Amino acid sequence: MMDAGLIVLAAFISPYREDRKYVKERFHKDNFLEIYVKCSVEECEKRDPKGNYEKARAGIIQGYTGISAPYEEPESPDIIIDTEKLDLESSVQEVLNLLREKNLYS
Repeated sequence: MMDAGLIVLAAFISPYREDRKYVKERFHKDNFLEIYVKCSVEECEKRDPKGNYEKARAGIIQGYTGISAPYEEPESPDIIIDTEKLDLESSVQEVLNLLREKNLYS
């Protein structure tokens, strides 16, 4: 898709820095931006419509990121979108501003 000139956004829960580094190394330097969508575990629990955090705390779900499995925050993302401080519209605007700054969007 990138070869066709499209901007591709992909969202993943990727808890390990090494995994994120591996993916980033698969792209040309200017073709990958790491956007850290930050949210505390406590806030994630409040927003959880399926009750997965509750199940993870009860031991029903094993290896759940942030509960029984670790999460390694990015060390130097291109941008941090703190969803506890920014609403959806502001978050989108921040991403668009980054794309403009990198001359990927006008």
